[in-house]
Amino acid sequence: MINFFKFRFIYFGISTIVILSGLISIFTFGFRTSIDFSGGTILEYQTGKQTDMKRLDSLLQSQKFKVLLQEQKGNKLSMRFAPLSVADEKVVLEQVKKASKSSVTILRSETVGATLGKETINKTLIAALVAILGILLYMTFAFKSFNFAVAAIVALAHDLLVMVGGYSIISHFYGAELNTLFVTALLTTLSFSVHDTIIIFDKIREYRRSRVEDVQISANRALTETLIRSLNNSMTIMFMLLALILFGGSTIRFFIIALLIGTITGTYSSPFIATPMLVLLEKRKR
Repeated sequence: MINFFKFRFIYFGISTIVILSGLISIFTFGFRTSIDFSGGTILEYQTGKQTDMKRLDSLLQSQKFKVLLQEQKGNKLSMRFAPLSVADEKVVLEQVKKASKSSVTILRSETVGATLGKETINKTLIAALVAILGILLYMTFAFKSFNFAVAAIVALAHDLLVMVGGYSIISHFYGAELNTLFVTALLTTLSFSVHDTIIIFDKIREYRRSRVEDVQISANRALTETLIRSLNNSMTIMFMLLALILFGGSTIRFFIIALLIGTITGTYSSPFIATPMLVLLEKRKR
C-alpha cells in the first residue's frame, strides 16, 4: 500500500502553480470570445488569390464598416463585425471582390445578436451552478457526510479553474475562441471528474465500514487499488482525443484540446485533490 497522503503538499503545490498561471493569464490577456457570447457577424470567404488587406481595409472604411477582427490564411479570409444586415453582407462581399480582384466564395455567414449573446452567458452560468448544486446534494445524500460533498466540490473547482485558465492561455497564444463548445467540454469534464471521485470515495466508505481504521489508511488503500484502473480508463480517452487533434477538422480542434485538458485535470484531481481534502476534513472533524 502506497502512502499517497504523505505527498499532499506536492499535489497542492503543483495545482497552485497551474491555477495561478491560468488566473494571471485571465486577468492579463482575458479571452477571445466567439459571437456566441459577444454577438456580431462572422464572414468567411475563399478567394481566387490572396487579398490585399490594406486595400480591403480602405474599401470597408469608405463604406463605414468597422472590422473587429480579421485573419487571412492563404486564400481564406475571415472577418468579424458588429451585427450586419443581409444588405450589408452583400456590400462587404463586393469590397472583398474588389480587393482580391478574383472570384469569391462564401464559406460562412453567421450573425448572433448581442441580446442572444448575453442570454447564452446567463444560461451557461445557471447550468454550471445547477450542476454543482446537484452534485453537492447527491454526494451529501449518497455518502451521508457533508465532508465527502465538500471534498468533491473542491476538486470540481480545481478542474474548473485549470480548464478556464488553460483555455485563456491557448486563447491568447493560439487564437482559441471561448464559445458554447468550450462550455460543453467544461461541463463534460466536471461530470467525468465527479465519476472518478465517487469511485474512490465509495472504496473509502467500504473500507471504513468493514474495518475500524484511520481515514488516512482507508484513503491510501482505496487509491492503491483504484489508481491503475483510473489511469487505464483515462489513457484510452486521451489517445482518442490526441488522434482527433492530429487528424480531426480545424473547427473542433480547440474543443478537443479543452476536453483533453479536462481529462488530464479530472484524472489528477480525484486522487490527488479530492481524496487528500477528504482526509483533512475528516481528521479535522474528529
